[in-house]
Amino acid sequence: MKKPGLIKPLYLTVALLVLAVLTGALISGCAPDGGNNGELVVYNARSETFVKPLLDQFEEETGIRVRILSGREELVNQIEEERNNVRADVFISNDAGAMEYLRRQNLLAPNDSPALENIDERFRASDGSWVGLSARARVLIYNKNLISEAEMPETLQELADPKWEGKFMITRGGNSSMVTHVAALREVWGDEETRSWLSALHQNAGAITGGHTDIRRAVGAGEYPFGLVNNYYYHLQLEEGQDNNVGAVYPDQSEGEMGAFVNVAGMALIDGAPNKENARIFIDWMLEDEQQFEFSYHSKETPLYPKIQAPEGAKEIDQYRALDINLTDLGPHWPDAKELIQESGLDLGI
Repeated sequence: MKKPGLIKPLYLTVALLVLAVLTGALISGCAPDGGNNGELVVYNARSETFVKPLLDQFEEETGIRVRILSGREELVNQIEEERNNVRADVFISNDAGAMEYLRRQNLLAPNDSPALENIDERFRASDGSWVGLSARARVLIYNKNLISEAEMPETLQELADPKWEGKFMITRGGNSSMVTHVAALREVWGDEETRSWLSALHQNAGAITGGHTDIRRAVGAGEYPFGLVNNYYYHLQLEEGQDNNVGAVYPDQSEGEMGAFVNVAGMALIDGAPNKENARIFIDWMLEDEQQFEFSYHSKETPLYPKIQAPEGAKEIDQYRALDINLTDLGPHWPDAKELIQESGLDLGI
């Protein structure tokens, strides 16, 4: 964690060079004679803790050998750079904005599988090229020993109030959840208001971290009264053996307010995938009931398939006011959101 004034930018160039080397090593070992038969290459921007058990299970059940390259937002750049030399078959992402951005760059392939109909059309691409599997709302996690729910901010706008200076935590500006959240706010507030809010958010934040895990643990330990996270981090903190006296506020819930922003984690079919049929088999497999449950249960996210119950204590999507926005509208604003964040003074990295 670093105070806002001490932040250093994170340059993606080094990360991309490392990724390129790793990817070359990963792909070169795929199969004898350079072939990819019986294989599946997955680029994964999600925590490997939640993904690898499913990939191992898929490999065991189907006999299709799975290769995984895990990273963060830089995988989007990786997919763009490999446009003319496609190496990945499937992209697993924590962010609808990133997947829709790739679709609009013609880097994803349409998918007409009937299995996609398990997921509400609000949470998948119109051409089926990407599909959401679990939902996460943006909430304020707070330490009940330091602040009561009644004292907490009720709206995101309130975070710009100087009264909260030094009292809360946020992630770096380049965190994928932050980027897509900002893209959504631009749809509601416009660029000028969003930029102004981001500048005040940067000024008021007591600490800026690399990710949400740092926030939930620090808030749980009483280092700060509250922080802006995805809702499942609240549920993960509740399960800790200590520092678990925390609550969560879903912002903007009153009549006339915009509601909490809901993003999705999901998967996308890469255009020109070397193992397209295996990729389609994998996507259909992931949309089966058991995998739908496993994908969301351990991370404490909310399943998007109505037949699958949310984890205990987690709110269903229809139990709170959600921002009324089409996730497919966020794609064009995803890269611009990063520019807006930087213009506000909030660095993409730390």
